[in-house]
Amino acid sequence: MTLEGVTFETDSANLTETSRPVLDKVAAAMSKYPRLKVEVQGHTDSSGADAHNMKLSQQRADSVRDYLISHGVAADQMTTKGYGETEPIADNSSEEGRAQNRRVVLRVTDNPGDVEVKEAPPVP
Repeated sequence: MTLEGVTFETDSANLTETSRPVLDKVAAAMSKYPRLKVEVQGHTDSSGADAHNMKLSQQRADSVRDYLISHGVAADQMTTKGYGETEPIADNSSEEGRAQNRRVVLRVTDNPGDVEVKEAPPVP
Protein backbone atom coordinates (compact mmCIF):
# COMPACT_ATOMS: atom_id res chain seq x y z
CA MET A 1 0.00 0.00 0.00
CA THR A 2 1.50 3.31 -1.09
CA LEU A 3 1.16 6.02 1.54
CA GLU A 4 -0.31 8.80 -0.59
CA GLY A 5 0.60 12.21 0.82
CA VAL A 6 3.75 11.16 2.64
CA THR A 7 6.47 13.45 1.34
CA PHE A 8 9.87 14.71 2.39
CA GLU A 9 11.87 17.88 2.10
CA THR A 10 13.97 17.91 -1.08
CA ASP A 11 16.94 15.52 -0.93
CA SER A 12 16.20 14.85 2.73
CA ALA A 13 14.58 12.33 5.07
CA ASN A 14 12.74 15.12 6.93
CA LEU A 15 9.00 14.56 6.69
CA THR A 16 6.87 17.47 5.50
CA GLU A 17 4.05 18.76 7.69
CA THR A 18 1.48 17.43 5.21
CA SER A 19 2.75 13.89 5.89
CA ARG A 20 1.79 13.92 9.54
CA PRO A 21 -2.01 13.46 9.20
CA VAL A 22 -1.46 10.50 6.88
CA LEU A 23 1.03 8.89 9.24
CA ASP A 24 -1.17 9.61 12.26
CA LYS A 25 -3.92 7.52 10.63
CA VAL A 26 -1.45 4.73 9.86
CA ALA A 27 -0.19 4.77 13.46
CA ALA A 28 -3.74 4.58 14.84
CA ALA A 29 -4.62 1.67 12.57
CA MET A 30 -1.42 -0.27 13.25
CA SER A 31 -1.72 0.24 16.99
CA LYS A 32 -5.07 -1.57 16.89
CA TYR A 33 -3.43 -4.64 15.36
CA PRO A 34 -0.16 -5.29 17.19
CA ARG A 35 0.33 -8.70 15.53
CA LEU A 36 0.39 -7.15 12.03
CA LYS A 37 3.94 -6.80 10.69
CA VAL A 38 4.97 -4.53 7.82
CA GLU A 39 8.02 -3.56 5.85
CA VAL A 40 8.30 0.21 5.43
CA GLN A 41 9.75 0.71 1.96
CA GLY A 42 11.44 3.88 0.76
CA HIS A 43 11.66 4.60 -2.98
CA THR A 44 13.25 7.46 -4.93
CA ASP A 45 13.21 8.72 -8.47
CA SER A 46 16.28 8.39 -10.69
CA SER A 47 17.65 11.89 -10.06
CA GLY A 48 21.11 11.71 -8.51
CA ALA A 49 23.59 8.90 -8.06
CA ASP A 50 22.38 5.35 -7.47
CA ALA A 51 24.28 5.00 -4.17
CA HIS A 52 22.92 8.31 -2.90
CA ASN A 53 19.34 7.31 -3.78
CA MET A 54 19.73 3.96 -2.05
CA LYS A 55 20.96 5.66 1.13
CA LEU A 56 18.26 8.37 0.95
CA SER A 57 15.49 5.82 0.45
CA GLN A 58 16.67 3.89 3.53
CA GLN A 59 16.80 7.09 5.58
CA ARG A 60 13.26 7.97 4.47
CA ALA A 61 11.94 4.52 5.38
CA ASP A 62 13.65 4.84 8.78
CA SER A 63 12.15 8.31 9.24
CA VAL A 64 8.63 6.97 8.67
CA ARG A 65 9.29 4.08 11.05
CA ASP A 66 10.59 6.45 13.73
CA TYR A 67 7.53 8.67 13.35
CA LEU A 68 5.18 5.70 13.70
CA ILE A 69 7.05 4.45 16.79
CA SER A 70 6.80 7.91 18.34
CA HIS A 71 3.04 7.70 17.79
CA GLY A 72 2.49 4.38 19.52
CA VAL A 73 3.32 1.67 16.98
CA ALA A 74 5.48 -1.10 18.42
CA ALA A 75 8.98 -1.16 16.95
CA ASP A 76 8.80 -4.91 16.38
CA GLN A 77 5.85 -4.44 14.00
CA MET A 78 8.08 -2.86 11.39
CA THR A 79 11.21 -3.41 9.39
CA THR A 80 12.57 -0.89 6.89
CA LYS A 81 14.21 -1.17 3.52
CA GLY A 82 15.36 1.40 1.03
CA TYR A 83 14.96 0.45 -2.62
CA GLY A 84 16.40 3.62 -4.12
CA GLU A 85 15.43 3.95 -7.76
CA THR A 86 15.33 0.18 -8.42
CA GLU A 87 11.53 -0.24 -8.52
CA PRO A 88 10.01 2.66 -10.48
CA ILE A 89 6.26 2.70 -11.00
CA ALA A 90 6.34 5.53 -13.55
CA ASP A 91 8.59 7.03 -16.21
CA ASN A 92 11.43 9.06 -14.71
CA SER A 93 11.63 11.31 -17.78
CA SER A 94 8.82 13.59 -16.54
CA GLU A 95 8.33 15.47 -13.27
CA GLU A 96 4.99 13.72 -12.79
CA GLY A 97 6.63 10.31 -13.18
CA ARG A 98 9.48 11.19 -10.84
CA ALA A 99 6.95 12.39 -8.24
CA GLN A 100 5.15 9.04 -8.44
CA ASN A 101 8.42 7.18 -7.98
CA ARG A 102 9.26 9.11 -4.80
CA ARG A 103 7.06 7.16 -2.43
CA VAL A 104 6.75 5.20 0.79
CA VAL A 105 5.08 1.81 0.66
CA LEU A 106 3.88 -0.43 3.49
CA ARG A 107 4.12 -4.10 2.56
CA VAL A 108 2.48 -6.57 4.93
CA THR A 109 4.99 -9.24 5.91
CA ASP A 110 2.90 -11.06 8.51
CA ASN A 111 -0.85 -10.95 8.95
CA PRO A 112 -2.22 -13.29 11.61
CA GLY A 113 -5.55 -13.24 9.81
CA ASP A 114 -7.47 -10.77 11.93
CA VAL A 115 -6.69 -7.75 9.75
CA GLU A 116 -8.31 -7.11 6.38
CA VAL A 117 -5.63 -5.57 4.21
CA LYS A 118 -6.75 -3.96 0.99
CA GLU A 119 -4.10 -4.11 -1.67
CA ALA A 120 -3.44 -1.16 -3.92
CA PRO A 121 -4.41 -1.82 -7.53
CA PRO A 122 -1.56 -3.03 -9.71
CA VAL A 123 0.31 -0.45 -11.71
CA PRO A 124 -0.10 -0.96 -15.46
